[in-house]
Amino acid sequence: MGMDVSMYFTFWGLERLKKGKLDKGPLSKMNFLGLGKWIMKRKMKKSNVRDLEEMMDDFVELGGKILACDMTMEIMGVDKKDLRDEVISDYCAVGTYIKEAKESDITLFI
Repeated sequence: MGMDVSMYFTFWGLERLKKGKLDKGPLSKMNFLGLGKWIMKRKMKKSNVRDLEEMMDDFVELGGKILACDMTMEIMGVDKKDLRDEVISDYCAVGTYIKEAKESDITLFI
C-alpha cells in the first residue's frame, strides 16, 4: 500500500519487546488459564498464519518502525540491554508518537 507504519510500545506493551517475551504474555483478560491463547495459536497455525516472531521480523524487514517509550523504561526499570534492540527503531518519549500520529493518514490505538 506504500504506507509508512510505526508502532509505539509503552507500559505493558513494552514488556513484549523484552528478549524472548514477545509471545509470553496472556492473549487478553479472557486468557482462561492459557486456554484462550492456546486455541488462538492453534487456529493461526491451521490457517497458515505466521507466528508472532516471524511477523515481527517481517514488519521490521519491510520498513516498519518500532518506537519504545524511554520514559516507561525508566519508570518500570527496563534497561536497553533487556530489549530486542535489533527490532527497535527509536527509544523516544510520547511526543515522538504524537508527531508520528499527527503526520499520519491512519492511526490505530490498540
